[in-house]
Amino acid sequence: MTYTPKGNPAPPTPAAGQGPGPGPVPVPGAAVPPQATRATGRPTPNGPAPAPRRTAFAEGLDQLRAAATTEPGRLRIIGAVLAFLVVAFGSVTAWQMNDRSAAADDVLNSSQPLSSAAAGIYRSLADANTAASSGFLAGGQETKESRDRYERDIKKAAEGLADAATASEPGSDSAELVAQLNELLPEYKGLVERARANNRQGYPLGGAYLRYANQKMQKQMLPKAERIYNNENKHLRDDYADATPYPWAAIGLGVLALAALGWAQRRNYRRTNRVLNHGLVAATAASTIVLLWLVVGHTVARSGLNDSYDHGVRSLNVLNDARIASLKARGNENLTLISRGAQTIEVEVDGVKKDVDEFDNSFRGDMGTLKKKLAAAEKISDDQAGEKPVKAAAANMEVWLERHKSARKADDEGNYQCALNQVIGGKATADCPQGDKPTGECFDGVDTNLDDAREHEEAEFELAARDGLDAMGGLPVGTAVLAVLGAAGALLGIGRRLSEYR
Repeated sequence: MTYTPKGNPAPPTPAAGQGPGPGPVPVPGAAVPPQATRATGRPTPNGPAPAPRRTAFAEGLDQLRAAATTEPGRLRIIGAVLAFLVVAFGSVTAWQMNDRSAAADDVLNSSQPLSSAAAGIYRSLADANTAASSGFLAGGQETKESRDRYERDIKKAAEGLADAATASEPGSDSAELVAQLNELLPEYKGLVERARANNRQGYPLGGAYLRYANQKMQKQMLPKAERIYNNENKHLRDDYADATPYPWAAIGLGVLALAALGWAQRRNYRRTNRVLNHGLVAATAASTIVLLWLVVGHTVARSGLNDSYDHGVRSLNVLNDARIASLKARGNENLTLISRGAQTIEVEVDGVKKDVDEFDNSFRGDMGTLKKKLAAAEKISDDQAGEKPVKAAAANMEVWLERHKSARKADDEGNYQCALNQVIGGKATADCPQGDKPTGECFDGVDTNLDDAREHEEAEFELAARDGLDAMGGLPVGTAVLAVLGAAGALLGIGRRLSEYR
């Protein structure tokens, strides 16, 4: 029995030019359409290249261009630019004036006090050396006043070094110098005490100890103290350099912001015939106030700081140098009598070389420096209160030179006791009529008057520097607040115009 299977009908016979498969059969010479690759699904290289994908920046730029073709879009761009300029102006102003205000505060409360403290260390060390030599000359009759002066100077120097160690940055040159001075100070004190002990017993070795102590002070300690003083003066000059320059970046941004606000208001007037836009006017007023406050405030502050430097710091530096020269001169004058010609150096006088006492030669150099510094201090003084003590110190110096000349004459003639009386004080006698007029009185007069002048100049400095600092007061915060208000005003003014298009 025959069984006929059931199923789909047979596929149709392909036409000519067609293959047996489901797709068409390629015809020789015909173009092959681009095929998709299995890996990417993209057309083969024979097809057209796809358009490159655009970046977000390019799309945003196109949107900005499209917005700029309409008046509301242009107003939005103008508002954003104005707000940015006003805020940038206020931010840069606050930043620059905050830095200058901090530098001015450092000048008043940090750098200058540290500079004066460093000068005080130098003065205390030099004065202690002078007091030690004066007490040595007195021998067993050393007065309590002379001894107390030496101890007081040593104590001041130690306290000043402790303060300097606290204020110095770890690892800095000043910190190392302070540490070295802290090691040298006990050594110096030990030499002075040995000199005194031997001197009271009448041993000549005492003079050698004192000369060695003086050498340690002059060659090691005072140069290190001077370097500390110079370092602090450099910091002070750096703070002045940071506090006084004009904030040109802030001023330039302020001018640019005002120009942009002026252009925006002119544009608004030409398109609407409205004279004022309240928001833009408020922004312009705020920016104008900030710019004027910036220029006037900084000019006043700069003037005060420059005045504090010219009539404060410069005067103090000259007075410190003069006082140090007087202290050195007094110490060398004492050591001239202590050494009794034991130390000489060769110098050229009128083309002829000759041996002279080393300490007396140093005394002449120190007095020459003192004379120059006093003349400079008198020239810098800008008022009677500062000039008067300087003139008094100069007068005492002239008398000092005359009395020193008389003492040296007595010493050269072999009258050592008369020379000693004319230096540390004694009684007038027939063979020593100037014995009751010691050079020590003149030195004390110079030192006292220079100290009075220093106190006056410090007060002048503080007054001028504080005026400069106060002129910057409130500028950083005030400009920041006004800038925010100005930016808000600009946005509100532009927003008012945009509302007309809704």
